[in-house]
Amino acid sequence: MASRALIHKLKSKLGSISVLDHHNFFNSTKIFHFNPISTPQILPNPVFISSKYFESTKAQKQFDSAYSDDDQALDFPGGKVGITSQMKFISETNGSRVECYRVLGDDGQLLKEPIQVTEQLAVKMYEYMATLQVMDTIFYEAQRQGRISFYLTTIGEEAINIASAAALSIDDVIFPQYREPGILLWRGFTLQEFANQCFGNKADYGKGRQMPIHYGSNKLNYITVASTVATQLLHAVGAAYSLKMDNKNACTITYFGDGGTSTGDFHAALNFAAVLEAPVIFFCRNNGDGIVVRGQAYGIQSIRVDGNDALAIYNAVSEARRMAALTYRAGHHSTSDDSTKYRPVEEMEFWKHTRDPVLRFRKWIDGNGWWNDQRESELRSSVRKQLMNAIQVAEKLEKPPVADLFTDVYDVVPPNLQEQERLLRETITKHQKDYPTNVPV
Repeated sequence: MASRALIHKLKSKLGSISVLDHHNFFNSTKIFHFNPISTPQILPNPVFISSKYFESTKAQKQFDSAYSDDDQALDFPGGKVGITSQMKFISETNGSRVECYRVLGDDGQLLKEPIQVTEQLAVKMYEYMATLQVMDTIFYEAQRQGRISFYLTTIGEEAINIASAAALSIDDVIFPQYREPGILLWRGFTLQEFANQCFGNKADYGKGRQMPIHYGSNKLNYITVASTVATQLLHAVGAAYSLKMDNKNACTITYFGDGGTSTGDFHAALNFAAVLEAPVIFFCRNNGDGIVVRGQAYGIQSIRVDGNDALAIYNAVSEARRMAALTYRAGHHSTSDDSTKYRPVEEMEFWKHTRDPVLRFRKWIDGNGWWNDQRESELRSSVRKQLMNAIQVAEKLEKPPVADLFTDVYDVVPPNLQEQERLLRETITKHQKDYPTNVPV
């Protein structure tokens, strides 16, 4: 009986297609999807579609009224089911791809008025996107010079970083993949803090235990990056449920790529979120696959948005805060990757220059008279100087001591770890030439 009651309760939550009601955000879960697809002819008429839960038994009764003839309906838990003599299978697809919401055209001209984007906010968003570009360039070059061991850029994904960050509250908790440093930048993480992490020095909050770009900040509600695929989704849902139970006016947001949707954690997370109606945003960075319909399969409100359009992203996150995004990564996967091995150079160049989200946004603020070439030059020059100085400072700082490898896990270090620490110190002392000289033993 308990299971039957639970099924009845869950089914009563399922609803029909309607316009998104953002006032009910903390009673439901929503999902967005971003798509700068190469067929722009469908984009001038974007639609905003969402599936809405029934908020009460009254709504359920209204839905059931369509089947007033008891002889033509079966009364199942959760509502009545109509009867038909025609055998008809539900199609595996609706026959057409979900349209993509866009505000700015490639020429920087508005297709639709943005929502509450003032000159001050627009300029700030652009400055941070440009800063992110310069940061990527400098750290990428530092890795190629052998000064840091690894780096991963956000080229082509600057709008996803900054526009979504601008639409969120500082109280919203971020569960990143590894391409969201722009959110930290927006929230106040300094260029020096980025450099300290990449160089793994004693000022690194992770004490040098993480590989470069695995940032984290308790103060800024940014959970530390992990390279494991899609594990952050379940964490985000659990944290969101906790926020809901504590009646916090906040949500969680988790970012992931389309590859993560092939994991079991993805499906478990969406199911968990839908059943508990957790205030969580699933932000899928999708390079081409059809992901948005998967949210609908779990009864989650969904939208596809142009991931290279900063205004579209800002509007969508502001309106519903639950998304799956489709964009195009213009750079290599990481410094360990040469993506020309699996995609044409011409394709990469087209997206990098023609569909560049930063350039598109700049055309718009230029057209409004909010930006000019002089400010552009001054900004990029200033950021470059700050980064070069931050790198020099980070390089000169000592590395964390060897002892830090064995702390912060156990209250009392167990004997086996004590033995490992002793052996490591002996090995370093015996083979000093094989170990960095700036690591205190």
